[in-house]
Amino acid sequence: MTYTQTYYEPMEYLTTRQTGLSYIRILHASPDVSGVDVFLNNRLMAENLAYKNFTPYIGVNPGIYSVRVYPADQTYDPVIDTNIQIAPQSIYTTAAIGTLPDIELYIVPDPVIPPLMNRARIRFVHLSPTTPEVDITLSDGIPLFRNVVYKGVTDYKALTPGRYTIQARLPDTDNVVLNVPNVILRPGRNLSVYAVGLTGETPPLQFLIPLDGSTYLPI
Repeated sequence: MTYTQTYYEPMEYLTTRQTGLSYIRILHASPDVSGVDVFLNNRLMAENLAYKNFTPYIGVNPGIYSVRVYPADQTYDPVIDTNIQIAPQSIYTTAAIGTLPDIELYIVPDPVIPPLMNRARIRFVHLSPTTPEVDITLSDGIPLFRNVVYKGVTDYKALTPGRYTIQARLPDTDNVVLNVPNVILRPGRNLSVYAVGLTGETPPLQFLIPLDGSTYLPI
């Protein structure tokens, strides 16, 4: 059965803008975990962050940071306890992915490239643990990205601005597992299409399409 998702135009996540910093945001993409509190170097970065939500980007100095993720309002037995390396003048989306008990923090570098004035750039990030390898196509079957496996991150593709239907299909077939109509791509934006959720289960497979930081952060 094909699942059709309602599309909402992405919000621009703002942050304090300081030149010379790197930037990081957190995505809660673990489908069987409710709200979480996220600590960066023992400082609260996100409180009760709900599934499918992103934090704003925050500016940080380069270096090694501890990241602990707890169920909301709990400060013992973190579901994630790890360290990450932040390189100079970089942008990252760090995602809590997987299902209990195998939750992990997955780092997705956001390429530091200026947006194109007359084009929109998109890429695909596969974070659905029960969804097999997929092709990402337009409604007529034209492929955008092929054979993307779980944890796969594609390069950007530049598209003419406009309204699109984006689909996830089983590779080299007409079997559509997710259909997302009315995706509006505007010029001068870099976006990532994140697949989250579970195929054939609850919460269902769906796309999240936020602006990437390279669209507006002062790197």
